[in-house]
Amino acid sequence: MEVAALLLFACVVLALLAGFPVAFTLGGVSLLFAIVAEWLGYFDRSYLDALPSRIFGTMQNETLIAVPLFIFMGLVLEKARIAEDLLETLGHLFGRARGGLAFAVMIVGTLLAASTGIVGATVVTMGLLCLPTMLKRGYDARVSTGAICAAGTLGQIIPPSIILVLLGDVLSSAYAQAQLRRGIYAPETISVGDLFLGAMLPGLLLVGLYLLYLAAVAFWRPATMPALPQQERAAARAHGFALRVLRVLVAPLVLIMAVLGSIISGVATPTEAAAVGAAGALLLAAARRQLTIARLRQIMQGTVRMTAMVFMILIGAAIFSIVFRGLGGDDAVHELLTDLPGGTFGAMLIVMLVMFVLGFVLDFIEITYVVVPIVGPVLLAMGLDPVWLGVMIAINLQTSFLTPPFGFALFYLRGAAPPDVTTETIYRGVLPFVVLQLIALVAIAIWPAIATWLPKAVYAH
Repeated sequence: MEVAALLLFACVVLALLAGFPVAFTLGGVSLLFAIVAEWLGYFDRSYLDALPSRIFGTMQNETLIAVPLFIFMGLVLEKARIAEDLLETLGHLFGRARGGLAFAVMIVGTLLAASTGIVGATVVTMGLLCLPTMLKRGYDARVSTGAICAAGTLGQIIPPSIILVLLGDVLSSAYAQAQLRRGIYAPETISVGDLFLGAMLPGLLLVGLYLLYLAAVAFWRPATMPALPQQERAAARAHGFALRVLRVLVAPLVLIMAVLGSIISGVATPTEAAAVGAAGALLLAAARRQLTIARLRQIMQGTVRMTAMVFMILIGAAIFSIVFRGLGGDDAVHELLTDLPGGTFGAMLIVMLVMFVLGFVLDFIEITYVVVPIVGPVLLAMGLDPVWLGVMIAINLQTSFLTPPFGFALFYLRGAAPPDVTTETIYRGVLPFVVLQLIALVAIAIWPAIATWLPKAVYAH
């Protein structure tokens, strides 16, 4: 039975590699295994009796209601041309300094990550808006593509992020299971707000490392990141530039702080805060006169498509989880990880390496709902902090999405980049940022307090 469970996991991964739809692959392959295993006497059909209540419970999960609201918020801000105005204004603000446009790209990427949390959309948007401008201003193509890919993937770790919402929901269930395994029948809980707080300092650490690297490149290789021409800077600053900076920056910052602040302070749940963010994004778009009926229709259709995709994956993952558990997969994974040399460190290292490789071929949502429920309870039962584990998973997958030759962010940018920017250029440009990601990952592994200190400090009272 345990061999059948591991074979099920392998077949699901192979089917996904072949390009079959994720949700139907998860559900279809799992049901086929269940039918064959029952016929061979290795599977009890009664496990599937829990499927309707499992799906109904997913649909009733209030935390997951935040997903369509955050998607809606991100799409509204994208259609309202917030990124375009931010890039232009900040580019002129930092234009006097060498590398100023790259700094602007990184800051805009951080703000977009905090307001949308959708990696693919952020990378494509930044690629379409920033890359032609940077190349036109004389920036080196490798520096430009690396900065855009790195900034675009910050949506993995900068809260409020859809990815962190989903990961927080899964880790909450895994943490409860882990405590029951350890004989704790009044288990502690972990919330999405805990994970948001835990991800904040690591996210800012990554942004700081990126900016330091760009500053070093601007200093040592100034020709690769020239300052904007004096005439262009003077023309941009001629008429009420300070007010323009305030107008462009203040509204998105207030919206982000309202969403994050309400969650962190406990005034609102993530779902309620997401509703505030969606309403605020609508008001912001309307105030900028960017909210037409046609755009609103596009936003709503995009929200429905992405939400349907997420929840279909959840249903497929629920079927996979039930069949995997019915085949004894949980016990097999537990024995495998606990018997590894190195104890907890060895188990954590292997899980991180497996997730890193899977990040080349599977999206974050698939890994969150297929892999994390399998390994999460085992790792947490070993005494790992759930917030630290969640942050490590998020940054690990963010690194995977950046790493050549299969990183998702690289393919997104390849599709948005001009034809004269080669794939090799993108690969070479992103490598320094991959190194910085690994440095951050090692730092958080050595000093877990980078991820755990802020949640404990905020909720100490």
